[in-house]
Amino acid sequence: MGAKVNMQTEKKTLDWANLSFQYLRTDSRFSANWKDGSWNEGELVSSELIAVHEGAPSLHYAQQCFEGMKAQTALDGRVLLFRPDLNTERMDLAAARLLMPAVPRELFMRGVEEAVRANYAWIPPFGSGASLYIRPMLIGVGENLGLKPAREFEFRVFVSPVGPYYKQAGLSVISLAVSDVDRAAPRGTGSYKVGANYAGGLLATKLAQEVGASEALYLDSKEARYIDEAGSANILICTKDGVLLTPKSDAILPSITRRSIMTLAREQLGMSTQERPIDLRAEFSTFQEAAACGTAAVLSPIGKIWFDGQWNEVGDAGPNVGPTMQKVYDLLVGIQRGDLEDKHGWCHEVSI
Repeated sequence: MGAKVNMQTEKKTLDWANLSFQYLRTDSRFSANWKDGSWNEGELVSSELIAVHEGAPSLHYAQQCFEGMKAQTALDGRVLLFRPDLNTERMDLAAARLLMPAVPRELFMRGVEEAVRANYAWIPPFGSGASLYIRPMLIGVGENLGLKPAREFEFRVFVSPVGPYYKQAGLSVISLAVSDVDRAAPRGTGSYKVGANYAGGLLATKLAQEVGASEALYLDSKEARYIDEAGSANILICTKDGVLLTPKSDAILPSITRRSIMTLAREQLGMSTQERPIDLRAEFSTFQEAAACGTAAVLSPIGKIWFDGQWNEVGDAGPNVGPTMQKVYDLLVGIQRGDLEDKHGWCHEVSI
């Protein structure tokens, strides 16, 4: 049964400024099902629990993918999404890779907007530093035993108010540790937002945190030489001669945040940008600033990286945020929150 939507115009009483990046149950979520070759209309449901057959391929064979998005409250009260069209495209690519039915754009956007609208009371207010995280997901739920695609699928969208992904609030410096564990390889599924990639990275994250790092940093699986990405974010490098670099690899997720930053840096900050292989050890001395970026992390400057048995400081900023990453962060977040002109038309308003 669908959940009756009770639009609450007053916000929940939460300590918005001190939210962590953790799941908080909200009032409603959107669910649609695919069976016999077509999707149903979908509806809002109240239960956060999903009934999945014990033989479901999502449980045994990881036939599932997901997206990460955020809704922000602008100063004028509008509720904004950032480039949701790219989330639909990226989910389509992952679905095709795992032999799952594509979620039509209209269904994807309707599910996201209905989930956000129904949970308006949970959207953090402007200036709180928090946002409403949105998790669209597609899973194979039908009964199966052999290694073949599911016969039934569920598309679900749930939301949760969150604070910064890393423990440090706002634009704070983090550290990374190079992983000895490979998570993805070229021609594999590293460039798709699928759950198995993240499960494969749990050990690397644990090992990185044991040496005092915030997150793991992956190098290419073939030579362990070129930077791929962090466990939950893409990588940006600002060189000492002012070039903004990002790794070129077939084994990393095509981050929407990273692509947006590269465009903004080039077109609005006048920077030279390059997407190319980055040799960590050979080029490290040329790094002036570095950052991890993504929907959850937004942009987190990297102060030091653990590799070859020691900590190596990036540039000379130490624990401070460098000027380039500060400018990039201010511009990106200003557009996402509606403070600055959206010259590219990237923000999508959710009608409340």
